[in-house]
Amino acid sequence: MRSSVSKSETTQGLLFPCAYNTFQTEGIKYAGSKKKLIGEIIDVVSPLRVKRVWDAFSGTTRVSQAFAQNGYDVISSDISIWSQCFASCYLLSKRDREYYVPLFDHLNNLQPIDGWYSENYGSILSESEGGIKRPWQLKNTRKLDAIREELDKLDLSPIDKNVALTGLILALDKVDSTLGHYVSYLKEWADRSYNDLFLDVPRILRTRGDHQVLIGDVFDLLPHVQTDLAYLDPPYGSNNEKMPPSRIRYSSYYHIWTTIILNDKPKLFGKANRRLDSSDTLSSSVFEEFRKNEKTTRYIALEAIEKLIRNINAEYVLLSYSTTGRATFEQLMDILSESGKLIGIKSIDYRRHIMSEMKWTNKWVSDCPTENKELLFLLKK
Repeated sequence: MRSSVSKSETTQGLLFPCAYNTFQTEGIKYAGSKKKLIGEIIDVVSPLRVKRVWDAFSGTTRVSQAFAQNGYDVISSDISIWSQCFASCYLLSKRDREYYVPLFDHLNNLQPIDGWYSENYGSILSESEGGIKRPWQLKNTRKLDAIREELDKLDLSPIDKNVALTGLILALDKVDSTLGHYVSYLKEWADRSYNDLFLDVPRILRTRGDHQVLIGDVFDLLPHVQTDLAYLDPPYGSNNEKMPPSRIRYSSYYHIWTTIILNDKPKLFGKANRRLDSSDTLSSSVFEEFRKNEKTTRYIALEAIEKLIRNINAEYVLLSYSTTGRATFEQLMDILSESGKLIGIKSIDYRRHIMSEMKWTNKWVSDCPTENKELLFLLKK
């Protein structure tokens, strides 16, 4: 590891020089994906003397994968079972990809069947042709039905089963007819939906780190995690107060992945056939809450971020946050300045994909980012 950065280094341009790390991550279409920002995240962390990193809102685990491939011991956690599945595949499997080829050949050659997934998520016709909007064409849900039933019959270890499930979800993501989420579906079939469902072995890269995968609410996990650096990328929710909050929550967006992993054939509702436990009356995460606390008049999501940073057991905290979220730049600055020593901030322009310099704190006020930015705040507690 390179040495920590001194203040004198920060006054000469980039706070952290680029490390040009190489990595290969894999994942599904995902709201708030950090796929294009991974290099920037790694470059911020690489100068620090840290070994153990906690990716506390790991989602599809792209950031966890990159940390692992760069030699860190990674704790990957999320409240979603599909995130646990991906993390188990990419972080815990000790086998070479070739080991899984016979299993995937077997799954790809199963005879398609008509089952629960075809009944609820497959359709031959588009809505304009007299059918019902669905995420997949029937030929692919029939394969899904066969594969998912077979996976429950095979004598697979939990990790091997998660590798297979990850491969199944990656394959389904490539032939869907959606905008990347599963609360509504395209009126006409997307071109990719005409392709045949085919499972490839996930791009597993064996890493030398000592990794751990956790599932649960981040506040429940806090007492059990001690780390050198915590990377926090909480869900943002929506600024649209007229939109029922659960409609844009991750449990709703990706309800189908939960169902495929559990294979529990839950009760469904609505035109999108969402799981009943993703309904509008249920809240998935306090960080997605757009309302204000009536007692403090502060946004509930903002208070949650403050509580998390204050109580997390880590030497460093790297907070990723979008300026489209509820918290303002000034509010985040107040929270971080009260929780430790602010080392720097990196502002990333999503529209132009131009990465700004990481600057010392005395330049922040004059260079305060505006709209449509992703912000990386680095804090030493």
